[in-house]
Amino acid sequence: MKVQMLGPFEVRTDRGAEATPRPFKLRSLLAALCMSSGQPVTAPYLIKILWSDEPPRTASTALQVYVSKLRKHFQGAGVDPGVLTTTPAGYAFRPEGSVTDRDNFDSLVAKARSAAGSGRAEEAAAAFSEALSLWKGPALADLRDVSALRDFAEQLDERRNSVYEHWLELEIKLGRHSMLTGELYGLIAEKPIWENLYFYLMIALYRSGRISECLEIYNRVRRILIEELGMEPSSRLQNLHHAVLSRQPWLDSGEPLAVGPSTML
Repeated sequence: MKVQMLGPFEVRTDRGAEATPRPFKLRSLLAALCMSSGQPVTAPYLIKILWSDEPPRTASTALQVYVSKLRKHFQGAGVDPGVLTTTPAGYAFRPEGSVTDRDNFDSLVAKARSAAGSGRAEEAAAAFSEALSLWKGPALADLRDVSALRDFAEQLDERRNSVYEHWLELEIKLGRHSMLTGELYGLIAEKPIWENLYFYLMIALYRSGRISECLEIYNRVRRILIEELGMEPSSRLQNLHHAVLSRQPWLDSGEPLAVGPSTML
């Protein structure tokens, strides 16, 4: 069974057939079980996920009904209903051979970090890129009305952001700055106050010989931050702006960037 969490929640059988439950409560329940990576999830926690802080008096019985409906859904989709088990500790979702895109993402990130730590920048950049390609949108994009699932999804999104920064820095160090500008403009359109994206875009533009555009990007982010947040750009961006104005040698040398990205989770 294949489980997609890095984007809209989706479940497919090993043969690729759709197995995602359509009812919102069933989808939320299954997503909550998938979050635990096969470990049992207690009934009180599942009740909190399904009804937040206002569960009905019959919540325990209703949860049992939803679990039964989920098993019937699996059976109708050609999946062994036994993948959803009841244990003394709660309910567990343990499909045989299950692979989640989150697990694949974590594995590729670990591979990339190992390669980067050994100085294999090309291999690291390729693994980071493959990890990022697994994403089909914000994590659990269709279940964010559920507060507990939204919190979990936002943690995954932060991991993605961290990986993006490490990948961008590696690509720039490898001299691929010209190829990155389009990617960076697209990311900035999605996240207009993510300051580090402007840092990498300024570097990429400078090393592509697009100096005036580089300076305009700084002016642009400064205007946005002042208008939206009432603050000046970070010292990192200000230092880069000064470095561009004075054409400091490190900007052309391919040396490590003056300030690195955020720490990898």
